[in-house]
Amino acid sequence: MNRLASAFVILLATVAAVPSRVCAQSVSLMPLVPAADWRLVSSKGLAVDEIGNYGGELAIEREYGVKSFELRTYQLEGARAEVILEPAADATSAYGLFTYYQNESMHPERGIQFAMSGPDACLMARGRSFVRFLRPKDAHLTESDFHALLVLAGRTRPADDSLANLPATLPPSDLVPGTEKYIIGPEAARRILPGFRTDLIGFDQGAEIHLAQYVVGSSRPTIMNVTYPTPQIARARFGMMSNLLGLNQDRGPDSLYARRDGSYIFLVLHADNNADATKSLDKFRVTRQLSWDEKYPGDKSIGLQLFELVWGNFLLCLILAGGGIAGGVLIVLSRRVAARLFPSWEWGHPEADQLIRLNLK
Repeated sequence: MNRLASAFVILLATVAAVPSRVCAQSVSLMPLVPAADWRLVSSKGLAVDEIGNYGGELAIEREYGVKSFELRTYQLEGARAEVILEPAADATSAYGLFTYYQNESMHPERGIQFAMSGPDACLMARGRSFVRFLRPKDAHLTESDFHALLVLAGRTRPADDSLANLPATLPPSDLVPGTEKYIIGPEAARRILPGFRTDLIGFDQGAEIHLAQYVVGSSRPTIMNVTYPTPQIARARFGMMSNLLGLNQDRGPDSLYARRDGSYIFLVLHADNNADATKSLDKFRVTRQLSWDEKYPGDKSIGLQLFELVWGNFLLCLILAGGGIAGGVLIVLSRRVAARLFPSWEWGHPEADQLIRLNLK
């Protein structure tokens, strides 16, 4: 009897141990790191004229559509950090500010899209807002604490609808980090391209520039992608640049190489030789797709276009009126033909549709 009891106890212990071992094999332990307890302690709106006190340039801010900004203060224990929130004209303008202020001393922030960190600040693009995180100078924050502030105030990525409006990314191969710039106006172009005739670009005709520095062979050229609304504007601008800048001529360090493809103009600045410039231009490929669109009106004046619109509406009214008259004539003729060929058919005797009166006495 004792042997049976001992065996039963051993069997129960074995059965109880098997599930615990199986569960132990399927459980994975993850270290839990509590997020820094940042708190928003103040927020106030300021005019764009005061942006110079927080690392901005007034002329550039206005060119990208910033009229005011919000100064937020976050606190973590004894440390305080300032966050500058600047509403731009649109998502592309905010992206332009994000690229304008970044430099080679910055690096992409891990795990956060469109965020560049440097020794003094972190820059971020979120929708139509450009965000600047200033590092506290009087407090020693760890990188994890500062990263927690970035996630709290700016999240890890912008909204999907704002991503669709951003310009296409430049070729990442051999690109120098921190040198990418997106320019939509002459003020930023003059500061980023001091030796280039920015008056030939044509910002008043909707031109936009996307540029960066690359390492190509022994050169470090600047590659520019100038986008225009139509191929016609791009062709005219390319002709002006060719005549006044002497494109694709070997003139040493001052040589400018370029190629036009549709509504795009690709330029290479500071290339050491023609071979490096050709390699730089080969990084870009333009793909086209067909889509229905309105017919290009050409060089017609506004008055002529309005006259054609009114004349077209008049012709449409004539066609509709003529169709109504022709339909009435066809109805009358069909009744007469039906009355002759088919005497018993009611269609040929419209008088049968009239009210019949019976004079009964």
